Amino acid sequence: MSVASDAPQEKTRRNRRNPEATRASILAAARVEFANKGLDGARVDQIARRAKANKQLVYYYFGSKEDLYLAALESTYAEIRERERELDLSNLPPRDAMIRLIDFSLEYLNDHREFIRMLADENAHGARHVRSSEMALKTNSPLLDLIAETLDRGVSEGTFRKDIDPLELYVSIAGMTFFYFANGLTMSAIFGRDLTQRESIRSYRDHIVALTMNGLRP
Repeated sequence: MSVASDAPQEKTRRNRRNPEATRASILAAARVEFANKGLDGARVDQIARRAKANKQLVYYYFGSKEDLYLAALESTYAEIRERERELDLSNLPPRDAMIRLIDFSLEYLNDHREFIRMLADENAHGARHVRSSEMALKTNSPLLDLIAETLDRGVSEGTFRKDIDPLELYVSIAGMTFFYFANGLTMSAIFGRDLTQRESIRSYRDHIVALTMNGLRP
């Protein structure tokens, strides 16, 4: 057998000896490909090429393209939820905590447009992968608990009104921030104002902060 024909097998053996790094590399490449091309458009061979891994290793570690797509979604959700927990909202006054959550959502989506594209693609597929993911469901509940705790503190201090649903508040904040970046280019074209400019984002931030805080007042 030639040296050339031995090369892929030797590379595969080396990669298998460092499974965590190889798996992480494949997952990172998959997130880029799925964000850019969606589940239907992404190709496993391109993911393997981007990860500098043998194509068979993609199947070895993840099973199938659908399984890899789910793993990429879970990784994306886990990353943003971990960042949200790091905000440490419990140690901020309730009003400051809510403003920090809005600021974080805007900043994260502005810096991670791939998150927007992956969520849009998953919604186009009826959210069937997320619905089957125990991990994705588990990563959501701590954030809602944190929002509920912040609301309770605000009610106790007289800062917030009663009977605000934590999920509805989260959906409102997510909707206002997500929509801005998911549709910013089309809205800029339609309304003749460049919403991608830093000044526009800052102005919109002040607007939704005022809108949200006025809605929370007793």
